[in-house]
Amino acid sequence: MTDDEAEEDWFERALREQEDSEPETGNDDAADTDTSDRGFEDLGDDASETESDDESTDSPFDQDFASAFENAPDIDESGLVGGDGDPFGGGGGGAGPEPVDDAETADPFAEEEADFDTSIARIDLGIEGLDNMILGGVPKRSLVSVIGSAGTGKTTFGLQFLEKALSNGERGVYLTLEESATRIYDTAAEKGWPFEEYADEGRLAVVHLDPVEMANSLASIRNELPELISEFGADRLVLDSVSLLEMMYDRPADRRSEVYQFSKSLKEAGVTTLVTSEASSDTPYGSRYGIIEYLADAVFILQYVRASDFQETRLAVEIQKIRDANHSRETKPYEITNEGLSVYRQANIF
Repeated sequence: MTDDEAEEDWFERALREQEDSEPETGNDDAADTDTSDRGFEDLGDDASETESDDESTDSPFDQDFASAFENAPDIDESGLVGGDGDPFGGGGGGAGPEPVDDAETADPFAEEEADFDTSIARIDLGIEGLDNMILGGVPKRSLVSVIGSAGTGKTTFGLQFLEKALSNGERGVYLTLEESATRIYDTAAEKGWPFEEYADEGRLAVVHLDPVEMANSLASIRNELPELISEFGADRLVLDSVSLLEMMYDRPADRRSEVYQFSKSLKEAGVTTLVTSEASSDTPYGSRYGIIEYLADAVFILQYVRASDFQETRLAVEIQKIRDANHSRETKPYEITNEGLSVYRQANIF
């Protein structure tokens, strides 16, 4: 079997899986909606006209970006969406850095950091309490890593990060190597976040990729991703999780190279990106393979704290690093509620 044939098999399987994962509904209007509305056939046909003959026009993203593009706002002659000064509707590789109004923060470090912060556009994560631990927010278009063991709320962190943008009328992409798109919609709905409605409005694309198939076609996906996200106009992107991708490579050198190249492509996409990663079995302060924390611009650690004076296991968060930003060095307790993650701003875990 040639490489082209193997890649076509991957794309076909990815498309079939997405179609099979569509939930059945008793709503007549929903039933009348062709599932191909979530596809990307029209864009794929247009894109194929500009590709060379030896390139495949199939894409593992075809079934997930279509409705978003069909409902995307028109771009006027100036290249702006809705006249808001951003050619991608709010930050997806669009206008330059936005100034930070330091007068809006009451943080005691704000005055001494004022000159440092004014030249870098920043955004909030959307997590109550945690945003207060960052002076001015994380730099826009940075790569953020969330590291934690099972059950610490990494997926919820990622969904909440997207909800912050989507609830403000912006756009987002969720790449999942673990759960189906339907499962992601259901998990978000449990927190009161209408992700399926966002998708219907064309402002959210949830893309499920099998990690084995992704590893086999990583070069193709890596090359397509920045352009697709730029055309979609995404403001934020989540990859859950990078650990499954890392596990596909036995040789450390291959693993480091592939994760580096994929991280580079995410940065080239021009959006603020959050990737989740399993913690190392030896320490909660590093990822399983010790790679992503060195590539990321910001690293958040989620962990269990089992101290002798506690009656129950506590969850704690700390900020390991944020490039070009000052932040709290404290370890704060947090909880996972029906509304997402919430960090106790006044409490310290130790």
